[in-house]
Amino acid sequence: MFKKLSIYAVAFFGAITILSSCEKEYESIEAIDDSKLSQYISSNNLQVTKDPSGFYYQIVNPGTGENFKNTDSVLYHFVIKSLDGKSYYDTKTDADNIANKVGYSDKIIMNRSIPAIRTSILALKPGGSANVLLPSNMGFGRNGEADLNVPSNEPLMISVTTFPERSQAERDEKLIQEFLERNNLTATRHNSGVYYIIDKPGAGKEININSTIYPFYTGRLLDGTEFDKSTDTAAVFPLTSVVLGWQRTLPLIKEGGKMRMFIPSGLAYGSAGKSPIKMNVVLDFDIEVRKVSN
Repeated sequence: MFKKLSIYAVAFFGAITILSSCEKEYESIEAIDDSKLSQYISSNNLQVTKDPSGFYYQIVNPGTGENFKNTDSVLYHFVIKSLDGKSYYDTKTDADNIANKVGYSDKIIMNRSIPAIRTSILALKPGGSANVLLPSNMGFGRNGEADLNVPSNEPLMISVTTFPERSQAERDEKLIQEFLERNNLTATRHNSGVYYIIDKPGAGKEININSTIYPFYTGRLLDGTEFDKSTDTAAVFPLTSVVLGWQRTLPLIKEGGKMRMFIPSGLAYGSAGKSPIKMNVVLDFDIEVRKVSN
């Protein structure tokens, strides 16, 4: 009996010894990630700050003015990539820039919260930029994110850039003016914020908010990307159904008229966007109104 107990005891303590040995050899993913990030920082000779939660951030450009506060509005964008820079991951935010309160700037990726983005913005002034070095457990974890093509346990580099403008309207105005200057265009600013060029005033019926218009048109982004076009007779729109930029400026011409307009995002598709148009994007339209029905 005692001999059997001794055998069981030896087996029991032996198992404990083996498990303890395995436990000592096991390294957590947090430790593995921190080792990868530390090695990356060292090999690239980066000056970084380590947040108590475990991520690192590098101030690339501090910006000018006063540091952002949680209650401030901020315009910004970000790019997510692997540490080696070989893989870029689609953020699915559909934004050239995001307009938000700083305090909510972490809740933007696939309904996932990444507080490191907010922390990095709080370390910046308007126009500043930072790189966040993020352990996998603070990003997409062991499951990764199939929709973004992020693999399992992938540490990430997130480049965050803030814009000097504090409002979307201010940024849109700047983008339009820079576009006009680059392309040697002279346009008139409507009091709504739309800039327009009238190529042909038209001599037919007047256009008002109750009109139905039959236009030929081409819609582009400021980078020249064409997102919509109609040059046949199928396009028919009540003026009340089109974007506010059209509503505000089309009454400046008459039936048979032709104009070009540069529409700030707030008078186009705003922060919601409309596929394939991203959120907060300025639009460039050529429009010829071939017929008007009042």
